[in-house]
Amino acid sequence: MNKPIARTPIPDIATLPEDIRTRILTVQEKSGFVPNVFLMLAHRPEEFRAFMAYHDTLMDKSEGLTKAEREMIVVAVSSLNQCQYCVVAHGAILRIRAKNPLIADQITANWRKADITDKQKAMLEFAMKVTQRANEVNDADHDALRQSGFDDEAIWDIAAIAAFFGMSNRLANVTNLRPNDEFYAMGRG
Repeated sequence: MNKPIARTPIPDIATLPEDIRTRILTVQEKSGFVPNVFLMLAHRPEEFRAFMAYHDTLMDKSEGLTKAEREMIVVAVSSLNQCQYCVVAHGAILRIRAKNPLIADQITANWRKADITDKQKAMLEFAMKVTQRANEVNDADHDALRQSGFDDEAIWDIAAIAAFFGMSNRLANVTNLRPNDEFYAMGRG
């Protein structure tokens, strides 16, 4: 049974502005499919551009956190927010970036018991606090992260990724965004 990919209008890729169409087709050529989030967001081109610009700024950095650690934050936050799309899609990316077929499932189920470092657990502890109780974040939280080996730029990145994906999770949940079937098997073999 084919269910709609989201509760939003899904535009025809051919009718999209050239920059958005090019980005979507480039992703499709690289991965073999178009992630449904692109189609969900593309019906509002200005928001698509802003969303993707901030996403890329946060997630594509090479300094500070590793790309796998960035994805760990997304998966943990998305699990907490019960966002099926982001858990499945970013879980696939995490498995690939970490070169570990188990890590995404472990973090989704219980990041505290996942096979990750103590430093990464401190990172996720902070990301969870940002997600649930950002109003309670204090100097002691920053000090604990510094003692774990994070500098102020990395602390900002942890908070920004948690906050950005909190927003993304809410949009995906409100629109009932469905994960592409392709994501489920990626990085498992």
